[in-house]
Amino acid sequence: MSDTINYTDWAGEVLDKIRTKLEWVSEKNRHRIPYTTDESGSYDDRSDLTRRWGEADGLDWWTNGFWGGLMWLLYQDTKEEKYAQIARISEEKLSCCFDGFYGLHHDVGFMFLPTAVYDYRLTGREQSRRLGLHAANLLAGRFNPAGGFIRAWNDLPGEDSRGWAIIDCMLNIALLYWASEETKDPRFRQIAMRHADTVMEAFVRPDGSVCHIVEFDPETGERLKSHGGQGFCHGSAWTRGQGWALYGFMTSYRHTGREEYLQTAKRVAHYCMANLTPEGIIPVDFRQPKEPAWEDSCGAAVIAGGLLDLAAHVPEAEQDMYRRAAFRILDALYRTRCDFGPGCDAIVQNCSAAYHADRHHMTMVYADYFFAEALYRLRGGLTDCF
Repeated sequence: MSDTINYTDWAGEVLDKIRTKLEWVSEKNRHRIPYTTDESGSYDDRSDLTRRWGEADGLDWWTNGFWGGLMWLLYQDTKEEKYAQIARISEEKLSCCFDGFYGLHHDVGFMFLPTAVYDYRLTGREQSRRLGLHAANLLAGRFNPAGGFIRAWNDLPGEDSRGWAIIDCMLNIALLYWASEETKDPRFRQIAMRHADTVMEAFVRPDGSVCHIVEFDPETGERLKSHGGQGFCHGSAWTRGQGWALYGFMTSYRHTGREEYLQTAKRVAHYCMANLTPEGIIPVDFRQPKEPAWEDSCGAAVIAGGLLDLAAHVPEAEQDMYRRAAFRILDALYRTRCDFGPGCDAIVQNCSAAYHADRHHMTMVYADYFFAEALYRLRGGLTDCF
């Protein structure tokens, strides 16, 4: 990597390619809420309203906000009204989930921050504010004061998940910080901080690696054990979880100014940086065996975005270290893991939902979202979503 590279210009060149591709991809998928692509390269549609309530992969699917979020990123950049219109199709469809209720859980943040809240921040649309606050109240209602954590999922078959919390929720609590600032009600912020404090104590290991799932006694709040989750095994380091932690603690730091959150983000960041390969390709788990060499480009994009957020909030002498690491990841994705052609609706390739999943090296719409968001961070001029 050249010492003289202009990050702003480089990011702008990549974003030009993203805009060119999404100009036609957005029209093709205007009425869909995609998650992944099929064998033909076309996006699927998770917005089938006949399966909207409580279906694991229907309208309640946790990633369903990111297509709208990607459209809002483009709207910010281009000021083209068509992207706002497409984003609102997702927002209006997702609003139906409130009627069903049972399929909603901690991921209302992922669903409504990139859609309704982003809409309100950029346009002042009152209807979107109402949807965002409704989602924030649902998330706050999942808080368990005994253990100081937000419950992750609803009842799972064969599992007592009442005391389960997961690292992913570090991004969802951004919804609570927004609601507190919007309403001037400190309760939302206090719940978000209590959850972040619990994660800091119960999830983050001394070396900066993190647990995916931690189980607490739902009555007493006692930490019982951790679960392997989507990583290689119990005690390993699922890379997307590392990204959620890094990004999430930076979100908490931005909203509160608490130094403990910044230092925790640094600890997680340095673990990620210490485990980066020279090629910048991110595995599903930093502690996985060499074979099979499953990758997760989505986790890579999330980590890169978190590193750039961190770079913006540390002294100047430290900034380039984090930017260089983020650039190494983003450049690797751009050169080797992106498809800007007409054969696939998605851009970022080689994503994996979990190490032991049946399918690997697929596309996931939120990889495109976090890749584009990281590039906008690198270029400058982004209104934060999380």
